[in-house]
Amino acid sequence: MKKYIKSILILSMVTVVSGCTKLDVDIKSRYTRFPDSQAAAEAVSASAYNAYRGAMGRDHWMAQTLSGDEAVSVAMGSDWYDGGVYRQFHLHNWTADNGILPNIWNSAMSGIASCNEILALFANDESTISAPIRAIRAYYYFILMDNFGAAPIMTKLVAQQPERSPRADVCKFIEAELLAVKDRLPVNVDAGTYGKATQYMAAALLAKLYLNWAVYTTPDVANYTPGLPNEKLRNAVEMCDFIITSGKFNLSDRFLTKFRPDNGPHIKDFIFAMPFDRERQQGMTYSRFWIHRSAQKQFGDLPQSVGGTFRVLPAYLDKFNLTGDERNASYIGGKQYYWNNYAPTANPFLINTSKRGIDQDYNGSDADKKFDWHMEFTREITLRPNGAATLDVGNDQKGRSMGYRSVKFYMDVNVTAAQNRSQSNDVPIFRYADILLMKAEAILRGATATNGETAMALMNQIRSYVKAPSLTTQPDLDALLDERAREFADESWRRNDLIRFGKFEDNWGFRNLYPAGFTEKYRRIFPVPTTVLNLNTNWRQNTGYN
Repeated sequence: MKKYIKSILILSMVTVVSGCTKLDVDIKSRYTRFPDSQAAAEAVSASAYNAYRGAMGRDHWMAQTLSGDEAVSVAMGSDWYDGGVYRQFHLHNWTADNGILPNIWNSAMSGIASCNEILALFANDESTISAPIRAIRAYYYFILMDNFGAAPIMTKLVAQQPERSPRADVCKFIEAELLAVKDRLPVNVDAGTYGKATQYMAAALLAKLYLNWAVYTTPDVANYTPGLPNEKLRNAVEMCDFIITSGKFNLSDRFLTKFRPDNGPHIKDFIFAMPFDRERQQGMTYSRFWIHRSAQKQFGDLPQSVGGTFRVLPAYLDKFNLTGDERNASYIGGKQYYWNNYAPTANPFLINTSKRGIDQDYNGSDADKKFDWHMEFTREITLRPNGAATLDVGNDQKGRSMGYRSVKFYMDVNVTAAQNRSQSNDVPIFRYADILLMKAEAILRGATATNGETAMALMNQIRSYVKAPSLTTQPDLDALLDERAREFADESWRRNDLIRFGKFEDNWGFRNLYPAGFTEKYRRIFPVPTTVLNLNTNWRQNTGYN
């Protein structure tokens, strides 16, 4: 277990589920002493930081990753179709009944309710101890706004949720909140502030907000185009410079080491991260979906089965083509071997099977003769002849082995059966590398370069630390988007990037199975889940989903 985890759940907090009508809580009935010290304030603030852990560990990641061009989640026969919840994200034909969306909405709303409850206890929204709670509340509003558009703005405990405010108003509320508290947030970067709101977390969120300003303030998201003016590009650069010139962060850590189960506050690239621990902060299960269905023991003696449904799309894989680039090792393919200490061994991974076990359609006389097959991942992903309805690749070894797999968030091989496949890999939300590339993008979109840093110079800082060839000419926006693909794969930013670049409706994978998805631009935001609307009957569904 990670040594920096502290038992700060001293005071119990009520989790308020989004959509319920009773959001007011009698603070006096549960607290007898005002948290007048920093330690006490941090104790009662724990629920605010914990609210989104479960969503970040699975459903948030799935929605962002599968709706973009990174990966597809396939079915293997009748296994892992799960009512089409994953298929819908790939095809862009999700509905308000999709089973993944409620956890995103509810977790963010629960976080907001917890923040408001804590702020009511603090009784002074302008205090230093209130500032981190307002900042994390702004982050939860960012999640709601980015994913669902309009959201109810609540800064106090209320009897029921108000009407949803337009997306542009939520965007401006987030900006105002972060600017109001930024200078009262901590400036120290250490184990004590890891995973918590700091001045640099607020600046990173503001930079992300400003870079997407035109997306968020366009009255109808379907009318957004990358050519729309963005009045906040200069502000984005300003926030990036605040972080860069602080000297608190750098790219000194090797690329893949940053995402292992032993990552944490020592990673100098992490500005804000969601801590996970297989024992006490559970919920992160990315590797379960990437590891081959038959490879429970390839990386360690895992006590439970794995899903093996996620496969990288070939066109996305092709972006990892720079000579010497350490990020190329994010995905594995071809003949497979046992791994030890984060590296493949010379010991081939063999599966005792048959020709029919490899290919379920094989009917030769030797179809069931057993032998050891050297497992091999293929680059291409091909559906079964009747597999379009479920994205079925087959539940034979051929189907299980289609598509390269991500090892970026390496499996936690020390997990036990009681820990339910949980990993200890902390998930970065804002990284220093993202700050450099956001500044480069703002410059390419028209902002003035500062501190002698051109877009090429900023991108070359990224290229240098991953040992990729340096750029010799100024990049264009397409080159920068590809750089973001290589740097932030599996980190839940691809959907956000594709929308900003006007490429969310492009053709990839099996999207031609739902051609309308190429023109349904209202899908740049998700529908409000049906379960939420059932509890808030005065709300209207997002345009296009009615």
